[in-house]
Amino acid sequence: MAGDIARGARLELRDLGKSYGGLKVLADVNLSVNPGEFITFLGPSGSGKTTTLNLIAGFVDPDAGGVMQLDGRDLGGVPANRRDIGVVFQNYALFPHMTVRANIAFPLRQRRPRPDADAIDRRVNEVLALVHLEALGDRFPHQLSGGQQQRVALARAVVFEPKLLLLDEPLGALDKRLREALQMELRRIHRELGVTIVFVTHDQDEALTLSDRVVVFREGAVEQIGTPEQLYDNPGSEFVATFLGDSNIFAGNVQNGVFAAPDLGGRFAALPDVADGPAKIMVRPERVSVALSDNDAILGNAVPVTISDIVFAGSSIRVEGRNALGATLIARCGNVDKALAIGNAAWFGWDADSTRLIGRSAA
Repeated sequence: MAGDIARGARLELRDLGKSYGGLKVLADVNLSVNPGEFITFLGPSGSGKTTTLNLIAGFVDPDAGGVMQLDGRDLGGVPANRRDIGVVFQNYALFPHMTVRANIAFPLRQRRPRPDADAIDRRVNEVLALVHLEALGDRFPHQLSGGQQQRVALARAVVFEPKLLLLDEPLGALDKRLREALQMELRRIHRELGVTIVFVTHDQDEALTLSDRVVVFREGAVEQIGTPEQLYDNPGSEFVATFLGDSNIFAGNVQNGVFAAPDLGGRFAALPDVADGPAKIMVRPERVSVALSDNDAILGNAVPVTISDIVFAGSSIRVEGRNALGATLIARCGNVDKALAIGNAAWFGWDADSTRLIGRSAA
């Protein structure tokens, strides 16, 4: 059970495509997953992430491409039950008539050749300890909480020591506190096992918390791949910028290295090495400060707004303001001026290094 990253499998997806009834739901998906990597498929409903997971698992067959390799082995034509891949579903799919121990032991009892009874018991005890359920082995699923059921499903998926583990929104049905706790448990288990994980979610925070890399899906295609930091700080498109966290986006033009949006008023810092032409820039809310006057901001960028809402959010204060075009901008601050109130004229400011160009590359 020691963590050895080399134990995970390398996964290759090449030109995968899938259609249903003439409707293309997945097109030209290419991905290389490193051994022991935690990869998250992120996107809205219908974006293709679960279809890709089902293709990897062997639950459906691709219509195009279809060269999928697991540690160099072509998975084309290999049935799901012979791929040695662990899968955890959102509804856990536990057998209600079996105890926790029997549920976990089930994959081992189906293997050929089947391990002997003592070996099965030892392995079940190991994974019960891994998921901290040693005392619940004789209970039935209906006697467990949602979080405990999720752990049983995870234990059943890893008991036969697969090199690849597929997780299809396994935390989606849990409340926020339990979900966050189990995210940390999943990180721990990943470190201990060294298994390669492909995780499907539509929850942006979950993707940022868990992943080594994130694959953002949009309308059946891959929009961008990168580490959480890369995608959050340098989104390659407006879709990624807005889907992966809150963002403030400004449309305008660049001329001679200067961004301008005359209808917004305010001022913007220079964008060196950016070609002239239409452009969009972005700044994340946590990079924005709020001031009652532009003189208070003393930052490279400052946009006038009318404060529309101020919300205490525990560790931060969310301030919303409407710009001259009526669009809502967001600032997330540690504290704000006590004189700030809804209806105030104010300024949202940020330094030059916090501006990101989106939608096209720098010159």
